[in-house]
Amino acid sequence: MNVLYQTQATATGGRTGKAFTADGAFSVTLVTPKELGGPGGDGNNPEQLFASGYAACFLGALKFVAGQRKVKVSDDSTVTATVGIGKRDDGQGFGLDVALAVALPGVDSDIARELVDQAHVVCPYSHLARNGLDVRLSLAA
Repeated sequence: MNVLYQTQATATGGRTGKAFTADGAFSVTLVTPKELGGPGGDGNNPEQLFASGYAACFLGALKFVAGQRKVKVSDDSTVTATVGIGKRDDGQGFGLDVALAVALPGVDSDIARELVDQAHVVCPYSHLARNGLDVRLSLAA
C-alpha cells in the first residue's frame, strides 16, 4: 500500500491513563468506564475515540463518493457510530460491536442507499471492519 498520511500516538496507563500524538496536536485523558470495572468519570475511552474516528471517516467517504456522482451532500448530514465492547464468543478476549446510522437530508432514499453502500467500500475503517488488518508488532528498545 502506498501510505499517503501517517500519524503516531502513544498511550500510557492502559485504559486509565493518557494518550497523545507525537506532534502534540492531540492529548486525551483515558478513563475506564464503570461498566468495564473502572472508575468512570471525566475522560474518554478507546471505544469513544474509535466511534468518533469511524463516524468522521465514513462521512468523509460518503462525501467522496457523492462528489464522484455529482450528488450534493448537505452540511448537516451526519454519521453516528455506536461502538460496544464485550467478551468474544470464542472466549479468547474482547470484540467490538459497531453500528453506523447515516442521515443524508435532501438526498433521495435510493440514491442515499447507493452512496452508503459505496462509502462502506471506500472507507478504510469499514475495510478494516470487513477484512481485518495486518499489524506489525515490535518491542521498543
